[in-house]
Amino acid sequence: MYEERELQWDDVIEKEGGEFVTLQEGDYAFMVESFERGRFTPKEGNKLPACNMATLKLRIDTPEGAAYINHQLYLHTKMESRLSEFFASIGQKKKGEALKMNWNAVPGSTGRAHITLDPDKTDPNKKFNHIKNFYPKEDKPKFKAGAF
Repeated sequence: MYEERELQWDDVIEKEGGEFVTLQEGDYAFMVESFERGRFTPKEGNKLPACNMATLKLRIDTPEGAAYINHQLYLHTKMESRLSEFFASIGQKKKGEALKMNWNAVPGSTGRAHITLDPDKTDPNKKFNHIKNFYPKEDKPKFKAGAF
């Protein structure tokens, strides 16, 4: 069994890097593996001011293997609709209702999103998976005896 630990400067390493799985544009199911709390510090000319930021690590399972996408959510009123979209996709937020964000319930949550393949800003030859938008989680119909 592999145990994660801090490496020392003179430790021996042997694990190879994983292959980057590139997704075709489309709709995919995802699972939130984890998220980290952080802080967004804008660069000059950025329209969004400094604010709290959550970096989500999303896993998309495909026949070619798992694809991972890091996605940032900015905790600012300018981005509130994106936050609502995400929380609706994992089933925490219902349309037309206010929500107190429950970050402790985010890891392990599942949802669906539209993913695009976007060129890197500094090197257009490199392309990266990107979340274009999240879809609301569909309510499952309640079981009703004798009805189909």
